Amino acid sequence: MASNTPMEDAIRTKLTEALKPSRLEIFNDSHKHAHHKPMIGSTSSETHFRLVITSETFKSKMQPARHRMIYQLLKDEMAQEGGIHALQLRTMTPDEEERRAAAENAS
Repeated sequence: MASNTPMEDAIRTKLTEALKPSRLEIFNDSHKHAHHKPMIGSTSSETHFRLVITSETFKSKMQPARHRMIYQLLKDEMAQEGGIHALQLRTMTPDEEERRAAAENAS
């Protein structure tokens, strides 16, 4: 049986295999953007995603380098017709995630 979320499945598979994340959250926000002019006529319900990724792979890399890694991994999904149109990223190392959680709990 075909998946109802093939783009999300591809994102999850590629990022999991390449980055071995300790946390990977994928949010499909496409429904929030369906009325935007560039989306008129699109039949895809998987065009806008928000990702939260925690991985040791990001250690010693600045945010732009981390984002480039993800764009490279998902280049085919971004290039295809009806593919990813927008990608919002939050990338962290486990240490950064731990510090963020501690700061949120302290407030």
